[in-house]
Amino acid sequence: MRKIAIILIILLVAVLAYWLGKSDWRPFKNELKVTEMGNVLEKMDKIQLTGPLPGDKVKSPLQITGQARGPWFFEASFPLVVVDWDGKIIGQSFAQAKGEWMTTDWVDFKGTIEFTPDTKVSNRGALILRKDNPSGLPEHDDALEIPIFFE
Repeated sequence: MRKIAIILIILLVAVLAYWLGKSDWRPFKNELKVTEMGNVLEKMDKIQLTGPLPGDKVKSPLQITGQARGPWFFEASFPLVVVDWDGKIIGQSFAQAKGEWMTTDWVDFKGTIEFTPDTKVSNRGALILRKDNPSGLPEHDDALEIPIFFE
């Protein structure tokens, strides 16, 4: 009888381990995986968003706010882009500095972007905040990209 109980416990633990490994179980449903945050952590010393945040549900027109280091701007602005799940550009605009941008310090910014998503296939997309690069040289390109969901 004792052997049967041990075998049942081992079997139960194996089934539970298999189920937890296969499912997308997370203790906190709103907690994003690092891979779902875009490149926020990589760019946090150059640009930071206060809204929207990675994984937010958004609709048009979208208000974007945050702060960026002065070199992210050119002539007090930088480009904003919204793409759909396939990378197709569905909206473009600019963020505007709310203060002196010719500095290496943090500068607050605000922008609004309008877009038209096609949610028949997927409601996933991305918000891209591009460093303004008037030289066009690829070594000066940079961007913050976060995943978003369309309402």
